[in-house]
Amino acid sequence: MSRVYAGILGSLAMAVVICRGWLGSGGVDGTLWLATIYLVVFSVVGALIGHLAQTTIDESVRSKLEQQLAGKAEKAVG
Repeated sequence: MSRVYAGILGSLAMAVVICRGWLGSGGVDGTLWLATIYLVVFSVVGALIGHLAQTTIDESVRSKLEQQLAGKAEKAVG
């Protein structure tokens, strides 16, 4: 999931910076340099967010599964 978020946020940031440079008549070199920097920064942020989301989902599923297994074990004993 972290790769997906990194890819989406990085690409989106790069596209926004390129469009801003194009609409603002920015220079090609400066715009592409800035777009690359934002691509890297937002890819890292996206990877962190994706990792956090995946960890949260895994923990939630694990907790729910443990609760269900404990409920079935109680029914089998009782």
